[in-house]
Amino acid sequence: MTIGELSQELGVAQHILRYWETRFPQLRPMQRAGNRRYYRPADVDLARKINRLLNNDGYTVRGVQKLLRERNAELQPQPQSVAAVAAAPLGPEPDDVAAGVDVFRLIALRDRLVAVLND
Repeated sequence: MTIGELSQELGVAQHILRYWETRFPQLRPMQRAGNRRYYRPADVDLARKINRLLNNDGYTVRGVQKLLRERNAELQPQPQSVAAVAAAPLGPEPDDVAAGVDVFRLIALRDRLVAVLND
């Protein structure tokens, strides 16, 4: 969506949407040539939520900022050390382990280590 389309849908002026971008770091539309803003579906959902909280639910800008920060912190995975991931069991190991099963366990361990290192 363009800023004009979103502005019309929410019933707020375009300068208000630009102001929200300065106050809510989570709201980051794509900017194309000529600094034209394009709101992706996640940005549109967030703008709708901000609009509802500010204009319908009576929150202040600071209140919405705090609410979004708290919700974002709840959604973030807790960091784990590489040693903790490597030591965590991968699941039950049958008594008659075939060579192919060991490969799958190693691949699972590798994937877990890569995920932790990329965080």
